[in-house]
Amino acid sequence: MHLQTVGTPLLWISFTLIVLALLAIDLGVFHRKAHVVRFKEAMGWTIVWIVLSLLFNLWVYDHFGPQKGLEFLTGYLIEKALSVDNIFVFIVIFAYFAVPRVYQHRVLFWGVIGALVLRGIFIWVGAALLQQFHWVIYVFGALLVATGIKLLFQSEENVQPERNPIYRLARRFIPAVSEYHGQSFTVVRDGRRFVTPLFLVLIAVEASDVLFAVDSIPAIFAITNDPFIVYTSNVCAILGLRALYFVLADIMDKFHFLKIGLALVLLFVGAKMLISTFYKIPIGVSLAVVASLLTLSIAASLFWPKKTPPEHPSS
Repeated sequence: MHLQTVGTPLLWISFTLIVLALLAIDLGVFHRKAHVVRFKEAMGWTIVWIVLSLLFNLWVYDHFGPQKGLEFLTGYLIEKALSVDNIFVFIVIFAYFAVPRVYQHRVLFWGVIGALVLRGIFIWVGAALLQQFHWVIYVFGALLVATGIKLLFQSEENVQPERNPIYRLARRFIPAVSEYHGQSFTVVRDGRRFVTPLFLVLIAVEASDVLFAVDSIPAIFAITNDPFIVYTSNVCAILGLRALYFVLADIMDKFHFLKIGLALVLLFVGAKMLISTFYKIPIGVSLAVVASLLTLSIAASLFWPKKTPPEHPSS
């Protein structure tokens, strides 16, 4: 598979520096002091990140043409949709470790920083594999199909953060204290430095993102063979993940059909990869299919709300 990219070294560096500057402003100015992120604030930041991403999308469209513009938009939409499943896992992790809501934004912020680095590495490795070994595209496609099938039948109770191998390895070899110390990730006791539970939560968040990246990055490679478009659409989507978490955390259970929609998206892009040698589905069709599946799953969740079991009066 021959990979062509519009991303010159200067573009890669400039984009990354702009992202780091935005994150520095976010943490250093707007979230310098730990506080509970309310719905109104989270919604405002969600809109800001979406608008910035769409403005960058317009820039891509203007500089590199409609094909690249559609590739970015489709990749961004797929990654944004898959990040909703990340949010459910984050909810489980924070609940399991009883993370105070006031410190959750800090964990997610540094989680995004780690995700930017790890996903950049994943994309570079994935692009190198696709460049050298065409058959890897079938491995990616089969992985997405298998993940889609698994997601269709996976129950929410299957998420067990304490069983994650990366978390368990860290818990075994990193000395830790058992109580939170404000928003600090480490604390010094008797001249020794220990990590706090907040740092272990960060490891659990990063470990879960690694697993999600295994699905989401091949999904975007199914849309475009341009590593720069894969990277920028991925980064733009996860930049708004923290704000989106605080928007959806309390209402996630209302979108009970969304998991089915996400599973069907993975099945579609996986099949797109598997048949790519024989037939290339146009990018416009891919965007329409992905958008339709997500819209229908959200609409179905609203029209047919999840039934809650009746409460039995206490005797």
